[in-house]
Amino acid sequence: MKTRILTAIVMLALFIPVLWFSDTVVYPIAMTLLVGLAGFELARCLGLHRDLYLSFPAVMIPAGLTFLSWFAETPTAHFGGIALAFFLFAVYLFAVAIFRAGRTTYAAVAGLLGGCFYITVAFSSMVLLRYLTNGAYLFLLPFIGAWVSDTFAYFTGRFLGRHKLAPAISPKKTVEGSIGGILFAVIVFAVYGLILASRGFTPNYLALCLAGLFVSVLSQIGDLALSLIKREYGIKDYGRIFPGHGGVLDRFDSVIATAPMILILSLLGEGFALFI
Repeated sequence: MKTRILTAIVMLALFIPVLWFSDTVVYPIAMTLLVGLAGFELARCLGLHRDLYLSFPAVMIPAGLTFLSWFAETPTAHFGGIALAFFLFAVYLFAVAIFRAGRTTYAAVAGLLGGCFYITVAFSSMVLLRYLTNGAYLFLLPFIGAWVSDTFAYFTGRFLGRHKLAPAISPKKTVEGSIGGILFAVIVFAVYGLILASRGFTPNYLALCLAGLFVSVLSQIGDLALSLIKREYGIKDYGRIFPGHGGVLDRFDSVIATAPMILILSLLGEGFALFI
């Protein structure tokens, strides 16, 4: 526990300046480094980290596309580029599987392709959010929602938990904890609206509360989904970069599941705007 707390303090000390200087290239570079590490962790989970034909593109493609999102004219244009890049990546992976029959399996190819696509879209969304109108406030929502949901789900489950949520995947998670995480995420999003109101914005409290609900649900699904993969491949953590917390995919599993949804809500127009 002491290791986890100390690591969390160090992580905050490093990450808060990244968020503070997010209007500069510091933020895209940080997201690029994180997604590159996540790509390597994915390859490691699949047992492919020693195969340069597979591990190298698993690092470079998500990292390159995430960094390029900083230069994107529009999110739509960038995601069109991602779709094309991953079509070519799929062709490459199948070519590798064909010419290395017996050494590269379809399951490995599919897992690497799907996982890299998932993390690329997620981390690109985190960068794209920052540079939208009002992005200085929007890009914080995936972090706030996911971490609030995780924290209060843990404490609610610890004190009130009685019914297991998904015992085959994560034995300690409870239904009560899940509900607690959702409720507190909704409350915190409403409070965030009050903070924005004090800065001259007009919050859409209904949209913010619904966003808090969806963010919490998605963050919990993202957490469980990556835990399911770990159990499938028999590993405890994706990495060791954060002592006591695991790797990037262990620490950011909830955040990356929520960022695309916040981005979509932010692009739907005034009727769905979280604040104006």
